[in-house]
Amino acid sequence: MPVITTIEDLRQLARKRVPRMFYEYADSGSWTESTYRANETDFQRIKFRQRVAVNMEPRSTRTTMVGQEVAMPVAIAPTGLTGMQHADGEMLAARAAKAFGIPFTLSTMSICSIEDVAQATNRHPFWFQLYMMRDRDFMSRLIERARAAGCSALVLTLDLQVMGQRHKDVINGLSAPPKPTLRNLVNLATKPRWCLGMLGTSRRHFGNIHGHVKGIADMGSLAEWTNKQFDPTLSWADVEWVKNQWGGKLILKGIQDVEDARLAVDSGADALVVSNHGGRQLDGAPSSISALPEIVDAVGSRIEVHMDGGIRSGQDVLRAVALGARGTYIGRAFLYGLGALGEAGVTRALQIIHKELDVTMAFCGHTDIRQVDRKILLPGTY
Repeated sequence: MPVITTIEDLRQLARKRVPRMFYEYADSGSWTESTYRANETDFQRIKFRQRVAVNMEPRSTRTTMVGQEVAMPVAIAPTGLTGMQHADGEMLAARAAKAFGIPFTLSTMSICSIEDVAQATNRHPFWFQLYMMRDRDFMSRLIERARAAGCSALVLTLDLQVMGQRHKDVINGLSAPPKPTLRNLVNLATKPRWCLGMLGTSRRHFGNIHGHVKGIADMGSLAEWTNKQFDPTLSWADVEWVKNQWGGKLILKGIQDVEDARLAVDSGADALVVSNHGGRQLDGAPSSISALPEIVDAVGSRIEVHMDGGIRSGQDVLRAVALGARGTYIGRAFLYGLGALGEAGVTRALQIIHKELDVTMAFCGHTDIRQVDRKILLPGTY
């Protein structure tokens, strides 16, 4: 087993162990993938100010996200098909997040169900991500299931009214479980660990949807479900409907524009997430980290601003916090860990990010993450 020191190490191992269609589902963007790449590379342009002769102990990365205490300003992002990166993936990732002391967010398009995750974590509170769907009765039942499972926040994703042009998913014939084509069978033959794990679980379909939706015969195709059910007529009135149905903490994900950020404040949401869906929706949109400062300046005093997209290190987390994010979300970083080593890989990803965050904060002359601001960054680099 190679020594794992970075998220990149986990990515390389996941690429070897996860079937092509599921690895590329995680490690790709839409159309030309320009926004997907910018999410990551734009972080590297932001430079830190190193400070010396400053007392660097004791240090704390503890803070809060929507009123919940967290070990660091990081949550696990909602990612579809997580249980296809590794058998029972959502359950394993939720357990790792619980042990580390950060929030886990379950996607509507998960393989393990809301109830599976609640059972796996002994009903430890987690967050649930919801899409706006045409079937409002199903949505109401889904929200009620989240409430019954003890979910402590609802994350409403606003930027997937229509599916982005995800060419690799089309080429690979993405489905859950994978269809038994010759191409897939040949690839699966090279992934024995993954196959053994899948043989040992019954969770191979969309657990929150399979058996819960009327009039849908084939749940194998993510694109088919999306095209049939995700609601392109989504409006701010629908956000209000969800808020009233839920009644608890509400986070709005997919904000990239200052005007939309102001509307998010007006909706009464508890937080917004500056996000471009990991570069998987509108190709050519700005990176999340480049969109963050203007949104923070416009609404950061009136709503909690979070961000996701491109975070591959604890340094990236610190950059986002310095630019005003009260919290960040990691998607691919934890998926690489999960695909590489299961629950232990998710834990390793969190350890890596925490260590990098803690050490970099110290080099910048801070001992409390809650005191970090733009002064730790070199002017002109953000």
